[in-house]
Amino acid sequence: MNLRIGLYCLLGGLAPAIAAGASHFAWWWLSGIILAAAFVPVARFGPRNMLGQFGAIFLFLVIVAPVCTGVEAVIFLPGQKEVAGRNLAGGIVFFLIIAAVLTLLAKALKLTESSTSTVERRPAASTALMVALSGLAYVVYYLIFGSITYQFFTRQYYADGPKIVAQLGLWFWVIELARGILMTLAALPIIYTLRVRRWPAALAVGALLWIVGGAALLIAPNPLMIPAQRFIHTVEILTQNMPLGITAVLLLRPRRAGVASLQAATSQ
Repeated sequence: MNLRIGLYCLLGGLAPAIAAGASHFAWWWLSGIILAAAFVPVARFGPRNMLGQFGAIFLFLVIVAPVCTGVEAVIFLPGQKEVAGRNLAGGIVFFLIIAAVLTLLAKALKLTESSTSTVERRPAASTALMVALSGLAYVVYYLIFGSITYQFFTRQYYADGPKIVAQLGLWFWVIELARGILMTLAALPIIYTLRVRRWPAALAVGALLWIVGGAALLIAPNPLMIPAQRFIHTVEILTQNMPLGITAVLLLRPRRAGVASLQAATSQ
């Protein structure tokens, strides 16, 4: 199994490298290896059929990276608003290729476990409430860690940051709430199909939100950020997205004891 997982990461890592072109091939391959490694739990314990696995991976990749991360770029990076549509279209194609490759590799390498274990789920109304609470939690993480990062590390790169936030006013926090909710919804198919216990699932989803939300894509050089800037944002995204993933899973997947109590109460 370890050999097959290694092949999944190495071969899966080639997809971003090839899709990104010849520029910085080694860096993009490393980025792809890390990206593929983050999806190993989904390949092994996620949806059992190829269509379900492809859908879960593709939805997560597109919403977390070009949509949610793209919104942040549009707000704070000059010139990104004008190319937002092109970046979104390119991101969809880019991640479509990656999702297809990872899904086919999981099938070819027979990574998906045949476990019949089920995942605890909340009723629809409770799920909607927990998704909203997860979005609010993201706003708190963003406010705390984003402020610390800006004050001590990134002020020199975003001198107009406070003015941009002031101009948006309350809408800035509405946007961040929407980003938190969207990322939670993107992770929902994985949260509700990942056939592992709550805490391993929470750590896996947290790692996915961190890696897809920036850690993997900030490895390769790009014209928008210098290396030190990319490193700082990688750590910043860790402090915001990782807690979001953990919070989302713990909110959306009830404890086994709680499920058993609910089932006992309803059966009486």
